[in-house]
Amino acid sequence: MATAFELLQGASIFTKLDLRNAYHLVRIRQGDEWKTAFNTPTGHYEYRVMPFGLTNALAVFQALINDVLRDMLNLFVFVYLDDILIFSRSLKEHEGHVSRVLQRLLDNHLYVKPEKCEFHVSQTQFLGFIVTPGHLEMDPKKVKAVHNWPTPATVKEVQRFIGFSNFYRKFIKNFSSVVAPLTTLTKGGGTKIHWGPEAAGAFEDLKRRFTSAPILVIPDPERPFVVEVDASEVGVGAVLSQRGEDGRLHPCAFMSRRLSEAERNYHVGDRELLAVKLALEEWRHWLEGAQHPFQVLTDHKNLEYLQQAKR
Repeated sequence: MATAFELLQGASIFTKLDLRNAYHLVRIRQGDEWKTAFNTPTGHYEYRVMPFGLTNALAVFQALINDVLRDMLNLFVFVYLDDILIFSRSLKEHEGHVSRVLQRLLDNHLYVKPEKCEFHVSQTQFLGFIVTPGHLEMDPKKVKAVHNWPTPATVKEVQRFIGFSNFYRKFIKNFSSVVAPLTTLTKGGGTKIHWGPEAAGAFEDLKRRFTSAPILVIPDPERPFVVEVDASEVGVGAVLSQRGEDGRLHPCAFMSRRLSEAERNYHVGDRELLAVKLALEEWRHWLEGAQHPFQVLTDHKNLEYLQQAKR
C-alpha cells in the first residue's frame, strides 16, 4: 500500500473524499437476491443491492470506482474502495482536479459524506498514513496502538501483532530480523507459546522502533539514490535514501527479509550480496534507468572487488 503513495511525488495540496453508501449502488443480479437472505424477528429479508460484507463486495466495488475514474487514476487521483485522494502541484490545478472528480461522481450517482471530507489541505490522514508534501509518516493513532499493545499470550495474539506491525514494515529498519523471534513462536502448530527473554526483547524492540520511526521522503526521480544494505545471521535489510537540501541522507523506504535455512549457511559476504540483490529488485522501478547513477553502501569490503571480477 505504501508504494502507491510514491504517486504523490511533487504534490503540495490534497483533497480527501469519502463516498456515502456507495456499495448500495451496485444492483445484485436479478434472481440472485435469495443468496443474501436473512431472518429477523420482523420477517424474512433479501438484499436487492450489494451490502457491505459479501465475499466479493470489495473487488466488485473497486472495479466499479476504477471504471468511473479510470482516465484520472494515478494522474491526480488515488482510489481505494470508497476512499479517494486527489493530489495536485498547485491550488489552481487542484481546483480543476477536484471539480472534475466531483462532477464525474455526480454523473454516476456517487455521493460523498461532507463531514468526512477534507478539501484543499497540505496534510491529511489517508489509509493509515499521514501525507504531507514530499513526506509520508505513520498515523500516530496506529503508533499508539502498537505502543500500548498487551503482551501476547497465544499464537493467534502473536500473529495479530505481527500482522498489524507488518503493515508499516516500510518504516522499520531490519523489520524481518527484529521480528524473527516472534515469528518463530508461530511455527510448529499449537496455540500456546513460551514467552521467553528473546521474544520479550523483540516485542519491546519493535514497539520502540515504531515510536521512533522516521518520516519517509517520497522518492524524487531528479535526485540520486543511495542504497545501504546490511545482513545478519537471521535476515537481510536495506534502506533507499536520497540527499535533501541539507546534504543529509533521508530514507525513502526500508526493506527486509528473513533468511531461509539454506541462506543462513551462506558466507557473510554472500549474505551481504544477497541483500544487494534483493534491494535492487525491490526498488527496480526507481533504480533501473534512473537519471543519475546510484550508490550502494555496504560495510563488507570484499564486495568492492565484484566490479573487477572476470566475466
